Amino acid sequence: MQAIRLVRPRVSLRRLATIAQVPTSGPSSVTASVIPLSNVEAQWENMSKGEQTVVHRQLEELQKKDWKTLSLDEKKAAYYVAFGPHGPRAPVSPPGQGFKVFLGTMGLVGVAGLLTLAIRSQSPPPPKTITREWEEASNQRALEQKSNPITGISSEGYSGKGYVVSK
Repeated sequence: MQAIRLVRPRVSLRRLATIAQVPTSGPSSVTASVIPLSNVEAQWENMSKGEQTVVHRQLEELQKKDWKTLSLDEKKAAYYVAFGPHGPRAPVSPPGQGFKVFLGTMGLVGVAGLLTLAIRSQSPPPPKTITREWEEASNQRALEQKSNPITGISSEGYSGKGYVVSK
């Protein structure tokens, strides 16, 4: 299975290389650039796939040389072709999309808050056993019955709140 995974990309790359070849009139035209390398960033999107392939191969050949001998334009073009915002690295969402997402999120949070308030307004009042007086009476009842005498409310030196949890 691993061997099939390794072979598969090579086949597709060969197929791409044979399809994307641009007809040339001689060996000197392979080294000639379709466009000047100083302007690759501006014209990359307007170029055909074949022209992009030719420029990419030309830059690969240039990168095999010593990088100190390359001009600044050649270095910039190589960087743009390798890491520029095109192909799989193109921005997914257009500019200004973040603000729309923020507004949509805040709108949904607001609707959820209104829905919560509407449901709470229609709910019955809390039960009488949740009041502070009831909880204090529960403490007194537990002391009278000597509930949990080892570590609980009826133990010696107990300093906790007991059953009082409401504010």
